[in-house]
Amino acid sequence: MSLSRRTVLATAAGAATAGALPAPAAAAATAPAPALRTLREAADYAVDKLAAVSPTVTAFPVGTRFEKWVYSQNGDWVGGFWPGTLWMAWLYSGDDAFRTRALASAQKLAPRQNDTGTHDLGFLFYPSWVTAWRLTGDDAWRAGALKAAGTLIRRYNPRGRFIRAWGGLNDPNNAGRVIIDTMMNLDLLAFASEQTGDETYLDIAVEHARTARRVFPRPDGSTPHVYDFDPATGAPIGPDTVQGYSPASCWSRGQAWGMYGFTTMYRRTGDRDFLATARALADHAIGALTPDHIPVWDFRAPQQPHDVKDASAGAIMACALLDLAAVTGRQRYREVALRILTALAETCLTTSSARADAVVARCTRNRPAEDGVEISLPYADYYLLEGILRVLRPADVDRAIDLSTV
Repeated sequence: MSLSRRTVLATAAGAATAGALPAPAAAAATAPAPALRTLREAADYAVDKLAAVSPTVTAFPVGTRFEKWVYSQNGDWVGGFWPGTLWMAWLYSGDDAFRTRALASAQKLAPRQNDTGTHDLGFLFYPSWVTAWRLTGDDAWRAGALKAAGTLIRRYNPRGRFIRAWGGLNDPNNAGRVIIDTMMNLDLLAFASEQTGDETYLDIAVEHARTARRVFPRPDGSTPHVYDFDPATGAPIGPDTVQGYSPASCWSRGQAWGMYGFTTMYRRTGDRDFLATARALADHAIGALTPDHIPVWDFRAPQQPHDVKDASAGAIMACALLDLAAVTGRQRYREVALRILTALAETCLTTSSARADAVVARCTRNRPAEDGVEISLPYADYYLLEGILRVLRPADVDRAIDLSTV
């Protein structure tokens, strides 16, 4: 790698002389009492739901069918969210049954440490194994997460400076395909460098993030889902989509992944270019929100703002905005995040259904494929609880996922 963490930090420090960031203390302002009450009630509901449902869960929820969880035995790409949700429930409630089940669920992901067929090892191992290590101190969890990080960097293409999204290492299909979601998998690499002292992991994460910053954001701050490269030469080909309406549209969950991922990369490197990108994406998303503060599945779909919603995009977006508020001190981001979380709590919970397994409804997995429209998704439950705890118990969230900034 040509780039070391020392270089990144020196560059960031130099850029900081041009204008310091606002003090983050302003982001710690107390939320209005009605909002806090609504969020506590939502967290109580989530914990009660998880207490009732989790004893019957023996695999990894991937989505619902007729309000009941459908499972994957190996976790697919979402396996980390179920143990992660249980950890959030444990932090909020103190009920050790959640801790026990989180550890048992995470252990089932062990074979995936060596999975070279996916870029989603961050999604799989950060909220499950990294969090388990941070909350228990058991070094076996740390070792497994580091193994997964070593597997993930094998997907790096040095010619294009990107981590390929889909397909096996030797599969020519999708070999040059990059998706905005991958920004969320980079923190596993930052963790590996911090733990081992080997800068290779973070170097690859930074190179990928710089490539993503170059090709994904449009001038108005919107993003496509996919960007393709020639895998042999690294030459850019252009934007595309799988889960968005079109290559020129703005899939709301992808926008949220980008907001969260670029903010995290700023935390891990101090590189203000990543922060500027996160803010550009956030400002666009805020401008695209409808008055109900629940994102439509694609901000540029022809039927928006009256198209189907994706509550999971809202939960992820709220977490990203709270993080942005914390690192910039800009209260506006926190205020919008609180409005989103309140809207989710008031209009998207499964409180009206006695049979529902999940906490959050009104999610959309893949609208173009008509796959999972108006269902529940495990990452919606996870990020809703993470977002609520970022407001009510920020120190606990820091314990679980590390909210420090270099």
